[in-house]
Amino acid sequence: MKRMAGHFRKFIDIGANLTDDMYQGIYHGTKKHDADLAKVLNKSWISGLDKIIITGGSLCDSKQSIELSRSDARLFSTVGCHPTRCKEFLDKSENYLDNLRKLIAHNKDKVVAIGECGLDYERLQFCEKEVQLQYFELQLQLSSEFNLPLFLHCRAAADDLVDILTRNKDKYIGGVVHSFDGTQEALNKILALDLYIGINGCSLRTEENLNVAAKIPQDRLMIETDCPWCEVKPTHPGYKYVTTKYATVKKEKYSVESDCQVKGRNEPANIIQVLEILAAIRKENVDELADAIYNNTVKLFFSNNKNINPV
Repeated sequence: MKRMAGHFRKFIDIGANLTDDMYQGIYHGTKKHDADLAKVLNKSWISGLDKIIITGGSLCDSKQSIELSRSDARLFSTVGCHPTRCKEFLDKSENYLDNLRKLIAHNKDKVVAIGECGLDYERLQFCEKEVQLQYFELQLQLSSEFNLPLFLHCRAAADDLVDILTRNKDKYIGGVVHSFDGTQEALNKILALDLYIGINGCSLRTEENLNVAAKIPQDRLMIETDCPWCEVKPTHPGYKYVTTKYATVKKEKYSVESDCQVKGRNEPANIIQVLEILAAIRKENVDELADAIYNNTVKLFFSNNKNINPV
């Protein structure tokens, strides 16, 4: 993956769910193949990944993400509670928040963001709106306490997300709305808060998505995989712009010794596909865009935290 002046492109995947069972070969509770996370990570580094941020979606999740991040100097983690899991706060909300706080305090060299937190109105069956609103707002204070940005989730809830963030500007120090798939209007409101926008395969599923993604200011743009989900699929309108493709095999026939990827399971190496689509729809040089996105990501996650070695 050589780029201009003989250098290599560098990527930072800002959202990778590497603690998911799929990387242990387990799908819906059934073992289909041997664990292959080490292989997945090795392919990631070979493909130009410079760092990967593992997503923490709950207190338990965040502990696992941090533990995994300690296996490699290039792995980092977020700490927070996903909106669909905010019922975990209900029994002992202050205790839960304090446990998140302690986890961050004890792992400052690995934690780069507060989250995944935010609002999800598409899956209210997992957690009702009122609970999401209350405990999203509660988590914001961790940002200013630890001088860490927010890693934000927003599904069909941009107005309320923007309202809460606007009312609490003193409690956080910036952030990124990851896996963004909103309208141009939602984009404008989020950008007005000086937040970044994270784009993955799920952000590029429709022609409208492509039109919106093409208008994100370059200095506000980041990319991610959200693996093992959110792959770029052949049915997506941007797939025609993908030039880097990998052979896949069904999970039942997959072997750790294989050079193939598991069909339908996303992994960090595929972040190049998101970049290729964005460069095409924005009519920008792919190498220059890669550099800009990389620099944006370093600026948000790796320049303010003195406990983390900069690039």
